[in-house]
Amino acid sequence: MRALTLLLPSLYSAVGANRVRHFMARSKSRTTPRSDETNSSASAAPDGILRVGPAGWSYPDWAGYVYPSRRSKGFHEATYLAEFFDTIEINTSFYQPLRPDQAAQWVDRVSANPRFVFTAKLWQRFTHETRSTTSGSVAADERAVRAGFDVLRAAKRLGAVLLQFPFSFHRTTETVAFLSAVLKRFADYPLVVEVRHASWDSRETLELLQANGAAFCNIDQPIIGRSLAPSAQATSPVGYVRLHGRRYDTWFTDDAAIPAHERYNYLYTAEELAPWVTRVRKVTERARETFVVTNNHFQGKSVVNALQLISILKGSKVKVPEPLRRQYPELEAIADTPPAEPMLFPMGRGSKDVMK
Repeated sequence: MRALTLLLPSLYSAVGANRVRHFMARSKSRTTPRSDETNSSASAAPDGILRVGPAGWSYPDWAGYVYPSRRSKGFHEATYLAEFFDTIEINTSFYQPLRPDQAAQWVDRVSANPRFVFTAKLWQRFTHETRSTTSGSVAADERAVRAGFDVLRAAKRLGAVLLQFPFSFHRTTETVAFLSAVLKRFADYPLVVEVRHASWDSRETLELLQANGAAFCNIDQPIIGRSLAPSAQATSPVGYVRLHGRRYDTWFTDDAAIPAHERYNYLYTAEELAPWVTRVRKVTERARETFVVTNNHFQGKSVVNALQLISILKGSKVKVPEPLRRQYPELEAIADTPPAEPMLFPMGRGSKDVMK
């Protein structure tokens, strides 16, 4: 914890007393919707704006599932997904800071959808590496993070910044201090905190987030041991929900023979989504802007469930990617148009090899 102690003074000094004034100003400014959102179809509840979308977009296994097997010239995944969703969670920013040129390109890629905003994970340097070095290196890391995020924010395309902490991040005096410091360091962004261990299930946690103007991330995950259970909390103007799937057999596996993607190889049933529809509606009653992110990404299952949630919450049919409806026939029930190429024998999962 000595290194953690070295980090905290630098982090705490980043904002100081201005934090309270900032939160009050931000809360007030968020009460008026952006002009392009007033009549947005993304708003499924009258109490607040609701956006549903997948986590990430760069997955090799999405070819022929979410994306066409043969892509046209100039095809870009974010542009394609922005035809169906008003948000995507950026994953790459978790592994390294988002470059400003990348951010600018992505802003341009989604320009056809005026309602679209990204959410983005904070670099794991600030959530997984509690053994920090000197305050100087932390300051440099912060500048690198801000360089990309600020491009998105300036373009009004940054809806939230997610601080994703691991299951091993238990609630202790030291971790509460660490979390508080990180919240203060990035206080000018709309922050969301995801914790996965049940030790954080407390009134004190919610009060900490509320005091810092940060959102609580309501998650669905396999409940193993002291895993955090489902919830419908809202502690800031931003509401956030993340669905990870329920692969109990692979969630905590150490078996090197099991591919990493199997952890997220899970498709929610309508019955499993129903309680989350209720929770999402509760969150939208208390938050100004709510994001629902599906992270069960293998072979496009996150896109399937995101589309289903939108359809349920809006009470209407939705636009469905053509490759995906071939792989998941259950999407036909919510598709707003017939298939582009009707087939005598509709394809289902596992049938594509037969059709080659």
